[in-house]
Amino acid sequence: MRKEVIDRTWTDAETIWRYHRLGHSLKKCCAAVALGCNDLSVAAHAAELYHRGLFPVVVFSGANSRETFDTFPRGEGVHYREHALELGVPEDAILVEPGATNTGENITLSREVLRAAGISVDSVMLVSMPYMERRAYATTRKVWPDVEPVCASVPLSLAEYVQARDHGTELIDMMIGDLQRIIEYPGQGFAISQEIPPSVYAAYRRLVAAGFSSRML
Repeated sequence: MRKEVIDRTWTDAETIWRYHRLGHSLKKCCAAVALGCNDLSVAAHAAELYHRGLFPVVVFSGANSRETFDTFPRGEGVHYREHALELGVPEDAILVEPGATNTGENITLSREVLRAAGISVDSVMLVSMPYMERRAYATTRKVWPDVEPVCASVPLSLAEYVQARDHGTELIDMMIGDLQRIIEYPGQGFAISQEIPPSVYAAYRRLVAAGFSSRML
């Protein structure tokens, strides 16, 4: 691949990375929901935010997926809990939601876990991978409209995240998949609609045309 093509690819990826991240100012919330995935740093970041006093209880949500079954055989939420305990989060500050297989279920099932525990919530911190912030927000605003969502993820640039997670261009596929869901899911009733700037949509089209489509619907 020619250097100019590689440069264009990562410039477009940077545009989409920045769109996915919401840049919310972190503030105290009634609870947190950490969305399960194949990245254990989500649990570590949730533990850090707990220790900073940003919420009194966290729900670690997630079952298994094809990407996480080998890494987290007992389920994403269960392994997240174990990691948080290792990082000093007390057991009574942790709830586990072990059944979610998509973002909508992460939110709706975690809401039920909090209700069953008798925890009243009018604000929730959503801890996720950086490029999932916007979709988590849009999903929560749709399926749990009476809470204020605040999104949080590890404060890394795209280049830092790629290096820290040993990601290659498969990260671009994942970001494209999330952006497609942001585009398509409002029409299916799964999320609120959000404005997509022309520069973001143009970058999306170029990357899809270049073949970064393995995580699309």
